[in-house]
Amino acid sequence: MRAKRKKLIYNAVTFGLVIAAFLICQYMISTGQMTRSLRNQLIPICCWIVMAVSLNLVVGISGELSLGHAGFMSVGAFTGIVVSGWLLNAFQMEDVTLRLVLAMAAGGLLAGVAGVLIGIPVLRLKGDYLAIVTLAFGEIIRNVMDCVYVSVEGQGLYFGFLNNKLPGTLLLNGPNGAVGVKKIATFTAGFILIIIALVVILNLINSRSGRAIMAIRDARIAAESVGINITKYRMMAFVTSAIMAGMAGALYGLNYSTLVASKFKFDQSINVLVFVVLGGIGNTLGAVIAATALTVLPEMLRDFGQYRMLVYAVLLIVIMLTTNNPTIRTFLDRLIAPVKRLFRKKNAAELLKQTGGDAQ
Repeated sequence: MRAKRKKLIYNAVTFGLVIAAFLICQYMISTGQMTRSLRNQLIPICCWIVMAVSLNLVVGISGELSLGHAGFMSVGAFTGIVVSGWLLNAFQMEDVTLRLVLAMAAGGLLAGVAGVLIGIPVLRLKGDYLAIVTLAFGEIIRNVMDCVYVSVEGQGLYFGFLNNKLPGTLLLNGPNGAVGVKKIATFTAGFILIIIALVVILNLINSRSGRAIMAIRDARIAAESVGINITKYRMMAFVTSAIMAGMAGALYGLNYSTLVASKFKFDQSINVLVFVVLGGIGNTLGAVIAATALTVLPEMLRDFGQYRMLVYAVLLIVIMLTTNNPTIRTFLDRLIAPVKRLFRKKNAAELLKQTGGDAQ
């Protein structure tokens, strides 16, 4: 009962902080208190939050080290751009909201298919081998996207590799990436995507399947000995993560007028992994906070000019060392201790009341 209550409080705090942040941002935008640079960062922040939360499912909950998450994001981004351009040019779909929803759904679906195709051979591995192979798959996807040409004519889509002589209007132009993208991404769509990602992933974690995934992480041999299908549950976590990354990628791609495949190099996967590690491996709320803070931080350091990223790296090291310092952890535990004692007393009082009521 206590564990269930703790999960409920944790989920309520997570959703409450996200909703409060969205309302505060909307208020600042409506009153003109938010700077233009920060306003331009809102949609990317939403995308990186979803990326961090989805990777946390693989790294923190499933216990697998994946370094190819940017590959799924790129699949979603370019799929979303193609679907949006096709709907606009072939069917004159002027409804921006519907077009964005369909583009994100298509991006998530295709990224999920890529997750299945990659997961079948990759999830036979574990540890460092899994990390290296997922990194390689992420680079393969990026290089493939560098060679893809897509155009639309009438109601048809035309695809080509290493050939830009396609009929109609080009949507993807090989190494030049997406051309003439209509920017239709919105902050509200990003907020809704975060809520969807949190609902899906937190429900999965707290479900029977989530407990099986964590059992595999903690004791693979013991889990297999009691009949848990290792491949099934690892694939479930991997594909769910890929779908969320694909939807985030579609939103990210439709926030820019141009987009190239080099935007999704392996260093983006490392950045997302940093969000997960800094927020605490397995901690969904921590991943949300870390993704937000580390996305905003470089913009706040622009006054340092050419030393901006140097200062960012130093601050990142300091933060990592600080959060893993036993003395600081003990200090934070002492600060939180009164709140914990209050909850214990409240739980004990309720239990005593229920016991007294039963006795009567």
